Amino acid sequence: MKKSIVSCRADHLEPALTSHPEVLTDTTVQSAVSQASVADEVAIAAADSFLSVKGVQYFIDGIHSFTGLNWWACIVLTTLLIRSATVPLLINQLKSTAKLTLLRPHLEEVKTEMQEKGMDPRAVAEGQQKMKKLFNEFGVSPFTPLKGLFIQGPVFISFFLGVSNMAEKMPSFKNGGAYWFVDLTTPDTMYIFPVLTALTFWITVEYNMQEGMEGNPIASTMKNVMRGLAIATVPLTMNFPKAIFCYWVTSNVFSLVYGIVLKVPGVKKALGVPEIPVANTNTTPQPAFSFLSAMKQATAAPEPTATTLTAELSPSQDRKISSSSVISQRLRSLEKEVKGRKKMKNKKK
Repeated sequence: MKKSIVSCRADHLEPALTSHPEVLTDTTVQSAVSQASVADEVAIAAADSFLSVKGVQYFIDGIHSFTGLNWWACIVLTTLLIRSATVPLLINQLKSTAKLTLLRPHLEEVKTEMQEKGMDPRAVAEGQQKMKKLFNEFGVSPFTPLKGLFIQGPVFISFFLGVSNMAEKMPSFKNGGAYWFVDLTTPDTMYIFPVLTALTFWITVEYNMQEGMEGNPIASTMKNVMRGLAIATVPLTMNFPKAIFCYWVTSNVFSLVYGIVLKVPGVKKALGVPEIPVANTNTTPQPAFSFLSAMKQATAAPEPTATTLTAELSPSQDRKISSSSVISQRLRSLEKEVKGRKKMKNKKK
């Protein structure tokens, strides 16, 4: 009975398979072969990569397998997803930078007090304690500005190395682009991508470079440095493969949109970012406060000498010296009076 059922099912399936042989040969088989070849390419490219670089490569490949988009679109989509995931960290960095900017005037006051006291060891020690207390109250540290490097630096390096490795070792990248950048493995001979990268980076610098650093003299210096870097972007990146620019331009546009959104009224307040008062333009800019320089001055402060010790006497010793000086002055005045009387008597005689 079972044999008859199996034979009956086989009889029904055989015509269905033989009547549509092109379904297997033209679509399913080709798709399976292409997916297998791409997977092999990614595995070869990621074999000698670091963990973070390997993660970026497999992420791009996952987007490619799931959506079926070209490689350039997969790189763009992966960039948007990962940059969006780092937004909470960027907002936290913005809050910390704003707090550090609000803390700066208080640190300047402590620094001025130490300088007025001649960087005396006791005054410097008290100043250090005040600084530590202020940092704890505001919830920041002298290394707060470096948070941005720790957040965006690894992301940029992982993307740069990952996409470069894929462009070098994956043959499918030769046809993974569109328009004028079909071949993602070669440089842009029209220089459209390098110019776009420099332009978007420069606009981002001009628009939101000083975000959260208002009133900080270092911000203007950093802005000038970034302007120079934007100008140098074209000659520095003109030999990079086009695949890298799919990430770079997208990341710059994301940063620009992020800065524009933060400037919308009420957004910072909703995110809990402290409001920074507008600096008075009439006042002369003060030099940037350096916590490390204050620490160096503290360690290099001279030891108290004999002259400084005699100059810093206790109130009781000051009273003793003042009373003795008053007595000596009275004795001198009495001696002068006695001498004057003797002279008067001699004249009368």
